[in-house]
Order: sequence, then C-alpha cells, then structure tokens
Amino acid sequence: MTERNVSRRDGAGVWFVIALGGLMFLCGVVLAAGGAWLAALGGSPYYVVAGVGLLATAILLWMRRAAALYVYGIVVAGTVAWSLWEVGPNGWALVPRLVGPLVLLILVVAATPWLVPFRHRLGAALGWAAACIAVAAAGALVIALINQPSTAAVAAAAPLSGGMQDPSRLHPGTDWPAYGGSYAARRYSPLDQIKPGNVAELRKVWTYHTGDLPSQAAKGTYGAETTPLKVGDSLYLCTPKNIMIALDAASGKERWRYDPKVSDEYIPYTAACRGVVYYAVPDADPQSACASRIIEGTLDARLIAVDARNGKPCADFGRDGAVDTTVGIGQNVPGMYSITSPPTVVRGVVVTGHQVLDGQKRDAPSGVILGYDAVTGALRWAWDMAKPELTGLPPKGETFTRGTPNMWTTASGDEELGLVYLPLGVSAVDYWSGSRGELEKKFATSLVAIDVTTGKPAWHFQTVRNDVWDYDLGSQATLVDFPGPAGLVPALILPSKRGDLFVLDRRTGKPLTGVEERRVPQAGVEPEQRAQTQPFSLYATLQKPDLVEADMWGMSPIDQMVCRILFRKASYKGIFTPPTTDRHSIEYPGYNGGSDWGGIAVDPVRGLIIANYNDMPNYNRLVPRAEADRRGWAPRNQARGKIGGAEGAGDPQAGAPYAINVNAGWRLPVTGLLCKQPPYGGLRAIDLKSGETMWDRPLGQARTNGPFGIPSMLPLTIGTPNNGGPVVTAGGLIFIAATTDNLIRAVDLATGKTVWTDVLPAGGQATPMTYSVGGKQYLAIMAGGHHFMETPIGDELVVYALPDSAVASR
Repeated sequence: MTERNVSRRDGAGVWFVIALGGLMFLCGVVLAAGGAWLAALGGSPYYVVAGVGLLATAILLWMRRAAALYVYGIVVAGTVAWSLWEVGPNGWALVPRLVGPLVLLILVVAATPWLVPFRHRLGAALGWAAACIAVAAAGALVIALINQPSTAAVAAAAPLSGGMQDPSRLHPGTDWPAYGGSYAARRYSPLDQIKPGNVAELRKVWTYHTGDLPSQAAKGTYGAETTPLKVGDSLYLCTPKNIMIALDAASGKERWRYDPKVSDEYIPYTAACRGVVYYAVPDADPQSACASRIIEGTLDARLIAVDARNGKPCADFGRDGAVDTTVGIGQNVPGMYSITSPPTVVRGVVVTGHQVLDGQKRDAPSGVILGYDAVTGALRWAWDMAKPELTGLPPKGETFTRGTPNMWTTASGDEELGLVYLPLGVSAVDYWSGSRGELEKKFATSLVAIDVTTGKPAWHFQTVRNDVWDYDLGSQATLVDFPGPAGLVPALILPSKRGDLFVLDRRTGKPLTGVEERRVPQAGVEPEQRAQTQPFSLYATLQKPDLVEADMWGMSPIDQMVCRILFRKASYKGIFTPPTTDRHSIEYPGYNGGSDWGGIAVDPVRGLIIANYNDMPNYNRLVPRAEADRRGWAPRNQARGKIGGAEGAGDPQAGAPYAINVNAGWRLPVTGLLCKQPPYGGLRAIDLKSGETMWDRPLGQARTNGPFGIPSMLPLTIGTPNNGGPVVTAGGLIFIAATTDNLIRAVDLATGKTVWTDVLPAGGQATPMTYSVGGKQYLAIMAGGHHFMETPIGDELVVYALPDSAVASR
C-alpha cells in the first residue's frame, strides 16, 4: 500500500516537472525572441538573457536535474539586481519585473523533490529555504507597494503663503449658485462645519434617483457629469438627456421636473449635462413668472429657460421657453453640434459654445460663440473668429465659418469687467493643420476674453501653437486676486491638458509669472506647419518627466517587454512629438492628461491651488485616407454601424489626407493594462503665491482595476485615471470623486492624506458641491458613471452630512 502511494506521488510529481518545464520553455522562447527584437531596437538586453536562462531551466527540468533550481535561482537573483538597478524601490515598477519570476521560483522549488540528485528530504529542505526567500522577497515587494514615496509626508511642515482675502461676491457662501461655485470658478466654500477631526462621522442622509438611464440603443454612451446648484432651499440639476429637476435641499424631495424630450440620436460621444444656470431677473417682482429661472443647453443645441419655482417654460424666453442655437450653422446631423456644459451669464448675457463632435470632418459645424439675452432669449451677438466683421447671424444663404475652434467646456466670467473667459479647442480634425486659416491658428487652444457688451475679443492667450495633439482647453479659468509687487492683481489661473498652469492678468491677458519659449520636436507628416517653439509655464506644471523605456509596464515581464518594443518602435521625442503615419507616435501627456473639464479649486484664504490630474500617454497613428476608406471609417452621417467608443479611436477626419487612430491611455489589446507604469492620476496642492508644490499624491485605488477587465479589489493606491474636479472648504478639506474606483473621498488639505471615503453606487465622474441648510452642511455628488472611464452607469444623487449629535456638539 505504501509503495503504491509513493509511486503515484512520484508519477504525479514527474508530470508536474514536465509541465513546468513546458511553461518555462514557452516563456523562454517568447522572452528570448522578443528580447532579441528589443535589443536590436536599442532596448534593454535583460529579456533575451532571461529568456535563455528560462530555456536552460526548462531543459534541465525535463532532464529532472537539480541544476534547474540553481540556474533559475541565478536568473531570479539577476532579475532582482537588474530591477533594483533600473527602478530602485519603486513598488509599482517592480510588479511586472518580480512577481512573475517569483511565482515561477516557488513552482521550481515545489518541483525539487522530483529532481536528481535531490530526493524527498534534501530536496524538501532546499525547497523550503528557497520558498522562504521567495516569500520574503514578495513581502518586501508588498511593503514597497504600500509605502509608495509621496511628497505628502513633508507637506505638513511646509509653510503656506498666507491668506489672500476673498471678496464675498466671488464665493458662494451657504449656496452653490454656479457650476464652479461662482463664475469665478474657485470651487471653494467658506463652510467649515465638516473638518478633518469629524469627517469620519459623515453619513449618507438621502439619495435621489433621476430615472434617466440609457436605453438599449444608447448603452455605452452615458456619463452624467452633473454638478447641482443650490440657491435658497432648492437644488437644481440636469440629467444626461437634459431633464431639469428641482429638489428640496434638506430632504431630497422632488419639487418639479421638466423634460425637453431629447432624442437618443442627438447623443454625441457621451450623453452629458454638466450643469444648469440660475439667473434672477434684476428688479423683477419675485412672485412674477420666471423672476428667477433655470437655463440649460441641450444635446440637440437648444437653450431652455424654466421658472425656478415650478419648472414651467418661460414664455418670454425665445419661443415657448426655448431658443434654437443651430440657426446659421448650415449643414448639421444629430449629435454633431450639442451643448454639454452650462452657459455663463455676465451682465445679463447668456454666453454659450458648443461641443462639435471631434474627428469627423473638416467641414464640421462652426465653433461660433453666441451671446443671448437672459430674459428674452434674443441673440445679442455672435463671435465668428474667421469673420470678425460679423456681429450677428450670417447673411441669408451663408453660414458661420465651418470647422473653426469651438468651446465645448465651461467659461468663467467677471461681472465688473464685463468679460467672459472662453477656453477654446482646436479646429475640426484635430490632428491635421494644413487647411486651417490664419485666424483659426491664432485663436485655437487659447483662452479668449470676450467683452459681453460687444461680443468682440478683448484679448487672448494661446497655450499651444497650431495644435495637432488635441490639447484643447477643457478647464474653466479660475479667477483669483494674485499677489504682485504693488499689491493684489485681478488675475486668473489657466490650467491646461498639457499640465501647465498659467497666471494671467484677467484685465489684459498678460502673464504675471514666467512663460518660456522652448524648442520642441519637429518633423511629422507636415513639418512646415510645426512651430519651432511652444510656451511653457515657469510658475507651475502638472507635467511629469518625459517617458523612458523603463517606464513601460504590464502584469508580467512578457507584456512589459511588448510595451518596451512598442515604445522603441514609436516616434517619441518628448512632449509635442508630431503625429506620424509610417509608425505610431507617443503623445505624452495624452489628450486626457493634465487638467480637464473638472478644473481646479482655489482656497483664497490659505493661498492654495488644488489640482487633480491625469498622467497617461496616447499611442497615435495617422491613417492614410485610402486605408481609412478600406476600414469603413466615415463621418457620423455616413458611418456604417454604431458611433461611440473612445474619442479618436478610428476617427475619419474627412477632408484631410489622414484619419486618426488614438489608443487613449495606451492599452495592451489582450490584458487591457496600460503600457505606462502607475500612477495614472494624482492630486496636488500648489502654493498660490509661488507656484511651488506643497504635496503631491496618487489619486485612486486599484480596487476596480485589473488585467482582462477583472476588478482586483485591492485597496492599494495606484493612482487611477480621473474625470471631475475637486471642491475645497474652509474646514480644511478637499472633497473629490472623479477616480475609476467609485469612491468619494475627503482629503486633509494640510497633508494630502485621505481621511474619509465612501463607496458610490456608480462612477463619480462629476465634481461634488457643498452647501448649508438650517445650519447643517451637506456634501452632494452625482454618481452617474461614465462609459469612457469604464465605470458603472447610474442615476443617483448622493448627499452626506454629519449626524445631528455631531453638529450640536460642534
């Protein structure tokens, strides 16, 4: 009986050794072949050496020779030494380098009882010793992951620059009357009931379901992105398809809703409504109809005004409460021309831009900026940058200039100066510039200050010259009082997708801090179009150093090696590497890098800027027209099949010689992991006066991320992609969701440490807001999810507050 059991064990063990040798052989072939290719491209020789070591190990395992353990031990020892030499004690960088080899080491150790001259006792002893080494190494790796280096550790001791006094007109008080808190877009609240010392007691007090979820036809196109307003005792919000809703701010009870009946066919990439506008008519009888009104822009490009008290359309606004903003734009197909961001009202003028669907065709609808009377809805002015002489609608038979840069995001405004600040995008077909007019090139990717009394530009500041990287300005400019030699200067902070933050005099557009012209990479498919230099801010930047081969990542040495090969094959000379067609080019940061539509927050009392950011590259290729035609890539009105997916992934760019294919975030096709090592997003505190970083930390956990789209549920701070902005309060807290981990968190303003989290019922790709009713401070966030961020879609507004006992004992 005993002999038969031993025999069976030996037989199973032999088959285990043979199978392990087969696994080693396959890995060795891939690493040796891929490593030779990488080395030929000028990359690291490690992979070919490791591949040969695995092949030798495989052969020795098949021979059942104990030397397999020694040979593979040398491979692992060399791997550890090489890894530490290349990246040091960087936990996330060590994952693909060490986890796989350590797992294989444990398997080889487990095989030692069936290797000669080892046998059971000696082999087991050696095996246990090697296993202990492997476990110790794995433990060290975990410790390195948990204790990722962060400047937050030194931030607590770093002095702040001192208070900047904030005129009360620029912050919202107990209300939240505009998308950014006010039209200064500071996302700052003077409320201080919730503090780092009691935020752990924050509890969900009510939720509200809007009922606006995607139909079967619209699945994969929703992303609510809504930030509610709070005025008096009411909250006002909009849903992805523009249903306007008023709620009791204390209880969440619905007061009214108005549905403008937007059809699914008008959904662009994403059904989104970032917010609505509250406007009180000056000197109106408060009891008269529409004395205060809620205004929104819709996916089908209407401006709609309803009575703030009951949700009924304002009869004096346009026709039955609606204005068609497509008049004068010419040919248009559903979804090409929409309003997804809240308009801005300055001196009674409602200023709006439009989201023009990216990448479809050069002959796209105009990026014209329109100003309407907030009471009557009458067109006050139109700014068509290519026709500066035009002040209103174009003459009969003509249109606003097609394909000009648009404003898809939210403007900010200065009531005293009568200026509205427009963050502009790029001309239609983002990645080709040869057919752009001079005025388009002048104003694209610029902040333009428009005088609302005339509709004419007062000044503009350009952040990218002749942009072919889709670095359109997505963030609101934030108005501040900036310390100058002679005192406080009316200024604004302009964040950019590149990551640079520019400080401008908001009266003139002149930089108040250093801006340096630096030479940038040339060549590409139209080298004569590329600017020799680009402006770089010397004040503050969210940019990280240029990528190098060692920054490539994966879940194992094999996919990391693949990413290294792709890196070496691509055209990459740092930021502003021009797009190419003969091979891929790397755009870093990508078009979702730096600051996007969530914007920044500014604490004017402590003198701090709070900025969340993305840190991911794009892997791009210009596709010749004939190839794009063969693939069936065509504009929205001509395309075969479903429109949707990531922006830039197979965009036709009709009317240009090239289409564009963008791998946003640079994902591997099988595992879905990103080629750049973590973190992919962060949160930073910047001294307003000096521009110096006070602390910087990764933002977002790995809990919903993992290979093959399988959530890892690991509570490790990896730094995830994020969309949505921060809110900062006088209580010393930053509230932010935005990340792909479906968490909302409170962060201590002084240290950058997370002091409270809650799991949201769907993705939190929106900016939270805070307000007070009856002496109690509330925190609200829309958990609507986002298809592009691959977070769960929902329809729930979630509201938090401290327990009454905590408020009473304050």
